[in-house]
Amino acid sequence: MSNSNPVLEVHDLTVSYNKKPVLWGVDFSIDQGNLVGIIGPNGAGKSTLIKSIMGLVDKSAGFSKVFGRDLKQVRNKISYVPQRGSVDWDFPATVFDVVLMGTYGKLGLFKRPKRAHKEAANNAIKSVGLQGLEDRQIAQLSGGQQQRVFLARALAQNAELYFMDEPFAGVDAATEKTIIEILKNLKNQGKTVLVVHHDLQTVSEYFDQVILLNTRLVAFGDTDKTFTENNLQETYGGKLTLLSEIRNLMAKEEMPSREK
Repeated sequence: MSNSNPVLEVHDLTVSYNKKPVLWGVDFSIDQGNLVGIIGPNGAGKSTLIKSIMGLVDKSAGFSKVFGRDLKQVRNKISYVPQRGSVDWDFPATVFDVVLMGTYGKLGLFKRPKRAHKEAANNAIKSVGLQGLEDRQIAQLSGGQQQRVFLARALAQNAELYFMDEPFAGVDAATEKTIIEILKNLKNQGKTVLVVHHDLQTVSEYFDQVILLNTRLVAFGDTDKTFTENNLQETYGGKLTLLSEIRNLMAKEEMPSREK
């Protein structure tokens, strides 16, 4: 694809905590309709990358543009799904309450939700398989169900660009399958989705493009050309040896079933 009209542009982005760079000179641009994985070791700056683009943490240098404009001008086109561990799940809200919040950007301040907003929330709840749990307090949900709630909130927002911080963390296999099907459906609708992801086994299956990150940008591009052993070695260093051993062990365990 051409990057003539990118959905997201990041230029020379640097973020520091206590004068120590967490991100350093990161530069890339992403076109519409891509499902992009943000890959790297713990502490690589993956979550910080999303938060800095969203304006949730300050940049030390550089800038980002969304749809060619400043974030403040297009915020209603962006949806953010935070890490589940960063949310106060004891907050007294139901599944429906939380999902309905996704429509507030289009609703406006101090206006009551209309039928269309409530229908959007109910449709989003059904799409993630939580129908029947609309009145359940979010604290009473399982980890996988909680993740589905925040995904449903993002869907109700009907955004154009989605940022998701570890949506597969701590979920069961059925929830992971549901989430990736929804993300691929968003992509097929022309939406753009960036996902912080840890499982190297599923990267090639899940993502069109990858951002390989370890404080600085190691590589960015189409998954089949960028998600290579050399780039992974540069991204993870010595940690990749253990990951490779795990991958080889899993491959050996699958061999008997394949021979049957």
